[in-house]
Amino acid sequence: MGGARCCTFHSVSDRWWWWAGVAVAVLLAGVGLWLLLSARSGSRRARAGRPTRATFRREDAEAAPPARKRLAVVLNPTKMNGWGDVQGRIAAVCEGQGWAEPLFLETEENDVGFGQTRAALREGVDVICAFGGDGTVRAVAQEMVGSGVPMGLLPGGTGNLLARNLEVPTDDLEWAVAVAMAGRNRHIDVGWLTLDPSEAHLGEHVGEGASEGRRRHIFLVMAGLGLDAAIMEETSETLKARIGWTAYVPAGFKNLLVERFKARLTLDGGPPSTVRARTVLVGNCGKLTGGINLMPDAEPDDGTLDVVIIAPKGLTAWVSVAARVITKSQRSTRTLDRYRCQSVGVRVDHEQMVELDGDIIGEATHIEIDVQPRGLIVRVEAGGPTPA
Repeated sequence: MGGARCCTFHSVSDRWWWWAGVAVAVLLAGVGLWLLLSARSGSRRARAGRPTRATFRREDAEAAPPARKRLAVVLNPTKMNGWGDVQGRIAAVCEGQGWAEPLFLETEENDVGFGQTRAALREGVDVICAFGGDGTVRAVAQEMVGSGVPMGLLPGGTGNLLARNLEVPTDDLEWAVAVAMAGRNRHIDVGWLTLDPSEAHLGEHVGEGASEGRRRHIFLVMAGLGLDAAIMEETSETLKARIGWTAYVPAGFKNLLVERFKARLTLDGGPPSTVRARTVLVGNCGKLTGGINLMPDAEPDDGTLDVVIIAPKGLTAWVSVAARVITKSQRSTRTLDRYRCQSVGVRVDHEQMVELDGDIIGEATHIEIDVQPRGLIVRVEAGGPTPA
């Protein structure tokens, strides 16, 4: 009897604990469900009262629209004849491309582009263009070396030497502006010519260059001493504006048989050598006015200067020189000699005219020239020749 009661007691006790466990489980499940539903309801209320991410993005865009790119143009007003409303045409291209209104800075008689370019750089523009002759291009480039800002070339002069060497448009202003805005960046070398500091009287010939007391000057195409500079000096600006590069022909014939001078050359710091010359030319690029390719191996980004010594004695020798230039002969002779270097010093026995990219900077008996590799960024056509 006692055994039966004990078994019954255990059976009842086990069922009680089972039902108690079920009740606790149901209670916990109910509490959990209530918490879950409360959390979801609170989240919906929070989302309903909080702006969406898209709202923030829309408000940000409305508050701070992306800044538009801007072009600056350093222009020589004397070169605008024949181009119509230059500023209006340039502004129209900028507007069509979604750029901001361009900044125009005109050169002056006592500042041919140096100060204007510095002002444009301070404004933080995206591209600075030179519109003018080769002198304007040189002034703009001198201030832009090492700036990291691309330079555009707009046709404004009779020579446009750098543009021709880089195959940038020289007869279509709108297309040249488009290239400056969206073309390919090409890093080119620049040449630097230093006049002998002891020749103080040359100060009156020198532009506003800020480096080394106005005695260090940039060139982008070619520097010359002797005959070529004399031709540049004697050619009328009015005649150049009327008939272009052929204006140099009369001055060329006049100086063709001037007396040769003695020059002592020092290449890359080596021992000096003495030559007889009518002209000494040092090039960063090879093409001259009129399409003459005097230095066919010269590349504007090879880190090298090309030196040509021209020294014919008479008319027959001049014919030989012309034939060699036309046929792009690389053979050196006593009438036309070639060198390649990174720096060159030239001393002459009496003062000679000195020119840089067609601009006369005075007379000198001693000049020093060196190259700064890839110092300037120039915008060229995107589909143009690939640099060597």
